[in-house]
Amino acid sequence: MPDFCPNSIILYVADVELSTAFYSRILGRGPQETFEGFAVFALSRAVTLCLQEAAAIEPAAEPHVGGSELSLSDVGRDDVDRIYARWRELGVPMMLEPTELDFGYTFVAVDPDGHRLRVCATDTSGLS
Repeated sequence: MPDFCPNSIILYVADVELSTAFYSRILGRGPQETFEGFAVFALSRAVTLCLQEAAAIEPAAEPHVGGSELSLSDVGRDDVDRIYARWRELGVPMMLEPTELDFGYTFVAVDPDGHRLRVCATDTSGLS
């Protein structure tokens, strides 16, 4: 096992309650645990998504919230369209409508802090 094998993603957010409600809607389930200024969602058995209040981080983080991307890329084209339609119904803001790009069929949404959420049917036919 490597010395450093990350098992969680922590997004710094302005409002943990707002972001927790947002991710509960798009994930279809609530957080696994919540604490003051912090929420934990199980993404898989091995990976968690954590939301942490940016203003309460010790040591203080750079004064920038947003600017990262979570990507789901092991789905098919039908899944991209299905997830897009569901998120549109939930009122999730979209930055890119479903479109074909060089790497696959994709769309991009954003969370309340501007973190990008990409869903992509990645074309791996050219990979060896």
